[in-house]
Amino acid sequence: MEREHVVIKETVKGMPLLGDRFPEMDVPTTHGQMSLPKDYNGKWFVLFSHPADFTPVCTTEFVAFQKRYQEFKELDCELIGLSVDQVFSHIKWIEWIKDKLNVKIEFPVIAATETIAGKLGLIHLGKGTDTVRAVFIVDPKGAVRATLYYPQELGRNMDEIVRMVKGLQVSSKEGVAIPAGWPENELVNDHVIIPPATDEETARKRVKEYECFDWWFCHKKR
Repeated sequence: MEREHVVIKETVKGMPLLGDRFPEMDVPTTHGQMSLPKDYNGKWFVLFSHPADFTPVCTTEFVAFQKRYQEFKELDCELIGLSVDQVFSHIKWIEWIKDKLNVKIEFPVIAATETIAGKLGLIHLGKGTDTVRAVFIVDPKGAVRATLYYPQELGRNMDEIVRMVKGLQVSSKEGVAIPAGWPENELVNDHVIIPPATDEETARKRVKEYECFDWWFCHKKR
């Protein structure tokens, strides 16, 4: 028993940091063997882990992700689920969701080994050996652009994850920052934030070129 605990502990590593390349790994999924991030080169993807199949909160999350799957695809973004359950368990659970809830899960689900989960920092020994609720948003170059980490007892807000993908795409393409609650911010509505000036001349020009509260707080409509 002690030896098993040591093996698990050795597989637990830190979560990839923002800007890091998503760890390369070959993974078994409900859609067959996949290579990440290679199989999604040129596309955004959201990888989300869940503690276990056949659990109530995780079931609500899978239904919620599926309900927004088309919205993710319109953003050229794919979804991938993950837990340490085996593929046959994933398949049976997906069948149950289709039969009982009339929702067909269309995205793949990874059957993670402890090594795979450990590479992503998804096992919290204080919570047992189940994977935690984590989210990785990865860009078309395979870089981790955002991470979210939830406790087991709290389900995720999928609309926020959609918003994050949209915001990161706008930021990457246009070189702007995204305000709180965008596109419904209390101060600037659906505008985006212009990066602060880095010299005096640019600071003076900013207030003439954009809508500004001050030279360091300028915004524009897209």
